[in-house]
Amino acid sequence: MTTTYDPSTDYHALNAMLNLYDEHGLIQFGKDKEAERAYVANEIEPNTKRFATAGERLRWLIDHDYYDGDVFARYGADFLESFYTHAAAANFEFETFLGAFKFFRSYALKSFDGRTYLEDFPQRCAAVALDLAAGDESAATAYLDEMLAGRFQPATPTFLNLGKAQRGEPVSCFLVRIEDNMESISRGINAALQLSKRGGGVALLLSNLRELGAPIKHIENQSSGVVPVMKLLEDSFSYANQLGARQGAGAVYLNAHHPDIMRFLDTKRENADEKIRIKSLALGVVVPDITFELAKRKERMALFSPYDVERVYGKPFADISVTEKYDEMVADDRIRKTYIDARKFFTTLAELQFESGYPYLVFEDTVNRANPIDGRVTMSNLCSEILQVQEASVYREDLSYEHVGRDVSCNLGSLNIAKAMDGGLAGTVETAIRALTAVAEHTSIEAVPSIRRANDEGHAIGLGQMNLHGFLAREGLRYGSDEALDFTDMYFMTVAYHAYRASHDLAVERGKAFVGFERSDYAKPAGAGNYFDKYTDGSAPAAPRTERVRELFARYGVAVPTVADWEALRDAILRDGLYNQNLQAVPPTGSISYINHSTSSIHPIASKIEIRKEGKIGRMYYPAPYMTNDNLEYFQDAYEIGWQAIVDTYAAATRHVDQGLSLTLFFPDTATTRDVNKAQIYAWRKGIKTLYYIRIRQQALEGTEVQGCVSCML
Repeated sequence: MTTTYDPSTDYHALNAMLNLYDEHGLIQFGKDKEAERAYVANEIEPNTKRFATAGERLRWLIDHDYYDGDVFARYGADFLESFYTHAAAANFEFETFLGAFKFFRSYALKSFDGRTYLEDFPQRCAAVALDLAAGDESAATAYLDEMLAGRFQPATPTFLNLGKAQRGEPVSCFLVRIEDNMESISRGINAALQLSKRGGGVALLLSNLRELGAPIKHIENQSSGVVPVMKLLEDSFSYANQLGARQGAGAVYLNAHHPDIMRFLDTKRENADEKIRIKSLALGVVVPDITFELAKRKERMALFSPYDVERVYGKPFADISVTEKYDEMVADDRIRKTYIDARKFFTTLAELQFESGYPYLVFEDTVNRANPIDGRVTMSNLCSEILQVQEASVYREDLSYEHVGRDVSCNLGSLNIAKAMDGGLAGTVETAIRALTAVAEHTSIEAVPSIRRANDEGHAIGLGQMNLHGFLAREGLRYGSDEALDFTDMYFMTVAYHAYRASHDLAVERGKAFVGFERSDYAKPAGAGNYFDKYTDGSAPAAPRTERVRELFARYGVAVPTVADWEALRDAILRDGLYNQNLQAVPPTGSISYINHSTSSIHPIASKIEIRKEGKIGRMYYPAPYMTNDNLEYFQDAYEIGWQAIVDTYAAATRHVDQGLSLTLFFPDTATTRDVNKAQIYAWRKGIKTLYYIRIRQQALEGTEVQGCVSCML
């Protein structure tokens, strides 16, 4: 019997046609939609378990240990039936093939043997909403509607795990300090294992560890330095993962003025000895202002022994401002120091970023000038957007806690800027803040008490953003243009206003503020260093500068907060406090951007048609959101737009974000280390807090180009 091949069912072939122009020289967007429908019809629907009613489905999933029965027991049967009917009535359909593929491959609940799908997208949203709302029917409906409309998308751990019986934590990542003693190092490795097991990326601070050759118990040349600790951590992350759903991922941060800094960086060199080479661990460097100043003056930079600094100052190296104490520490003979050339240091950073994309950079003094919370920020996370104050823990010899400090958990989710604007923005921000607060309130990391304490006391969250480039292009604005920068400034200011308003409302409802509010800049008198002074004293724009942006906000019914609005909110916060210690952080948004059909984070697209390699499946193609054959001019990619426009865009947003923004810089293949250093200096001067990856465009080799290809690369 001969089988006739039907190309309309080959979703891979249909998706690939997206990357080929048709006979008229047009991009075949319709083929990708055909691919999505063919994939759902031929791959998903035949392998999905069906139920007559929502009640029958929930009973079966709970009885067979797929869903957590306690989540659904908080609601009545009639409400659940109507709730799932409401979810199905949205008639949700993925806008792209890759969006559908990513969801069903990575997020949807499947049978334990992996052969049968037990959820579609609305049902996953429903389970997440019900878990977040904890029995509050109106809150559950609000969360569901925001997710189904695509205005708010929880981060991967939240969207992946909530409602399920077999699950990890709904938290994106964690930050843990390590102090200069074996007990803290042991606890740090244990934290890496425990937190990685639960599905979160973990960053650890190494700046306080004594350097190679430092004394131990007054015996000289005993310490092995930071590199062996890095190797132990890398092995820990490779061992622990979340039931195979997410591979363990870790990062380590070191201050630029640590004596082991060059050895730390050498671990990422392609030709590094296998004994020291770090393959999977991400590296971050904490750079104070003084480092830039020394390079500008063509001077050497001193590297200070953390062991000596802690003995002299009575506190760990990371808790010292190197910029403020630099000259004092240089002059202090009690502190051992070595010297390297400051310009050579920055050249080394650029060389390694060319090779590996690492290290991330944290501009320590910029971060701490902007930090509204009492204490110092000393590191960041795996994606360089979390910037929170930590407190050292103290351990006994048996590794029990003598003092439980404070470490960081990242409770993240992002708004789709385009759809949030379409929906009027204010309500979406408030609902998102409440949803993320629910993640913080319902999470307790018992295995790492310092994480649990900080989460319980601070309720810190990170509301992110994505689809900036998609929105700008849809509205006929070029990324990085004056009007685009004006929109970015006003959008982030408006989001900040509604985020603080929502957190104030939560403080009133809960009858308490976050622990330490009274020592924060939010509690300072107006005009005397209050965090909101910049919105009330004229130092920040109070309204759009351009007519086009004024028209945009008016058309979508989004009111930009006035000075009077800020004054009233400031006074209310002074009276009642804020519930959340931290509110905003802009992550890179990888997979959730695809299922939400958004451009990632707030940086430009990397390509008009993005090419992704998905394991053994092969290449898949993803079109930029809102791109049509008529508006291609607004979809220049990040390499064409250039790093300066990206930095300018992030600088416009940064002033309104209490934490950080994950900023990737893109360079053409002709870039040099000098170009990278120039971009780093420009970013620092523009008030950027952190830099994430460096991306260098890879050109196809001669003779490998594909004729008629929209985006071709090796």
